[in-house]
Amino acid sequence: MSLTAQTQKTEPLVNVTGKGIVKVTPDQVDIKVRVESEGKDAVAVKNENDASINAVIKFLRSQGLKSEDVQTEYINLNKNYDYNSKTYSYKANQSLTVRLKDITQYESILSGLLNSGINRIDGVQFKSSKATSLREDARVKAILDAKKRAETYATAIGQSIGKAVQISESSASMPQPQLRNASFAMEASDAGGESIAPGELSIVVRISASFELKE
Repeated sequence: MSLTAQTQKTEPLVNVTGKGIVKVTPDQVDIKVRVESEGKDAVAVKNENDASINAVIKFLRSQGLKSEDVQTEYINLNKNYDYNSKTYSYKANQSLTVRLKDITQYESILSGLLNSGINRIDGVQFKSSKATSLREDARVKAILDAKKRAETYATAIGQSIGKAVQISESSASMPQPQLRNASFAMEASDAGGESIAPGELSIVVRISASFELKE
């Protein structure tokens, strides 16, 4: 019995990457804030911290924010030892993320948070309520960009492309600046000006695709 080796024909392909970008003006903002309390008595420190958080949440409720828009991130109480004085102290922290679905509330809400007991601002992040649908738009742009690139390569060598045989998404992101300087926000607010400039968000999708290469 004889075996005949057959050479498998490799299908000619054009492998490309495509990028789709959709820009949008943010209409929401997440403010990460914290109340930090410190003292010699653990119970007193925790009670003081709880009272400040309660005041903050009461303020937010008075401004019309719903329960779903205020989320506790963490609560902790740490015992610290001072080797110089050989004494113990306690530090309590509670962190909240406040989502504003109306970005025009930012200045008044931030001022109210500081006045109601917040003494740390850990970050400000801009968002879009339309992110999901806009990401779909970016995906369409990405695959069309990939097809255009493939056509450009094929045309340059006197050929054409056929159907897509493989498509994969390598990433989908929304890169954006995050403000993390509490003193900046407070100083700008005290000066009577705007303390944020939201600008635009860019929703970026990258895909890899393979197209048939035809004579």
